[in-house]
Amino acid sequence: MYKKAKEFDSKIIGFETAIRRPYFHVRPLVDSELENWHNYLDFTEREGDFSKVVKLYERCLIACANYPEYWIRYVLCMEARGSMDLANNALARATQVFVKRQPEIHLFSARVKEQTGDVAAARAAYQLVHSGISPGLLEAVIKHANMEHRLGNLEDAFLLYEQAIATEKGKEQSQTLPMLFVQYARFLYLVAGNAEKAREVLVEAIDNVQLSKPLLEALIHLEAIQSSPKRINYLDSLVEKFILPTTDFPASTADREELSGIFLEFLDLFGNEESNKKAEDRHAKLFLRHRNTSELRKRHAEDFLASDRAKLAKSYAGVPSTTQSVMGAYPTAQSQWTTGYGLQPQSWSQASQAGHQWNPGYAQQAGYGAYAGYGSGYTHPQMATSTAQIAAAYGTYPPTYPAQQPIPQQSYTQPPTAATFPATQQQAPVLQAYYGTYY
Repeated sequence: MYKKAKEFDSKIIGFETAIRRPYFHVRPLVDSELENWHNYLDFTEREGDFSKVVKLYERCLIACANYPEYWIRYVLCMEARGSMDLANNALARATQVFVKRQPEIHLFSARVKEQTGDVAAARAAYQLVHSGISPGLLEAVIKHANMEHRLGNLEDAFLLYEQAIATEKGKEQSQTLPMLFVQYARFLYLVAGNAEKAREVLVEAIDNVQLSKPLLEALIHLEAIQSSPKRINYLDSLVEKFILPTTDFPASTADREELSGIFLEFLDLFGNEESNKKAEDRHAKLFLRHRNTSELRKRHAEDFLASDRAKLAKSYAGVPSTTQSVMGAYPTAQSQWTTGYGLQPQSWSQASQAGHQWNPGYAQQAGYGAYAGYGSGYTHPQMATSTAQIAAAYGTYPPTYPAQQPIPQQSYTQPPTAATFPATQQQAPVLQAYYGTYY
């Protein structure tokens, strides 16, 4: 039992660690926390322990109480496992307390009620959305009408669409009204098989709302799939009115070009030479030059960027520059920082290095190795000093400065003991003369 518990704990430790807020708060959770809860629930459901699944869902719904998707997931999980009591309890808490002002939970509740045979409760859920929570919600109208169709109440489905259209007509600048007309015409043609009525609905939409791409696209599609004679001239006038750049129809260039292309496909199937030529010339005049200009600008921008990249690559390809001719310590522009401060040969012996009391970390730079290139072209000037002074100040240096092998990198620790020199050998004037040759 202990080993089993330890093994399970090792599996869930990652999920538990990612839970930053296990309590409820009105502030939204970040996406990573929401995704972690979904992954944790997926893992627990795969494990198959029903008790652990229920407990984890209840924990999750404390922190994620304002998110309908977790309530919906909980209900579906309980339904799949045959626990309808827990499913109904979770659905009641969601629709009546926690997310009661969000329409998606009520649409889900209506579907659940319909599947369980409670049609009255399903209709009540839809009516609650229509009247109070989100009036004019297109998804609610479509789902409610489809339910009435499944129940055999086709006239009630028609009435739902007509009532919703009448309600939206009373609003100024309704964004839902064009799509309501489109969905109603689609329902009439596909479900009721009444193509003439569907055409009348779309014509009514043309007269009552501003022309839009979805509306004209639906009208073209309806003309294409029905067997009656095609009204090409009527469609051509509407398309031309929409795609011309005027202030009456503030559509984007992409929408206008796409609709013109759809109409060209329609004419390619059902049009004649005259109508095809007219539409193709109009399309080329309005959109072909604009597209070519955009593509040309894009190519120019890409060529410019490619040229810049080539120039940069060429400049970093090891070509000598004026800076390199002066600063021999910098072989390339890219490695100037790493080369100048890399490990250089020591300029003095280890014994002399231990005698200095400044930070030993500077010992690696070996007399400012970045300026090592100066030594290749000329000799260092020396100030005239006596033989005794040279012996006192430079007694530890080899007389000919032979090339020494690099030593391993020194640690950044203070030397345990610092060697001291007699006071007679620490002559400040001599040291000043030594540093004076570098500055």
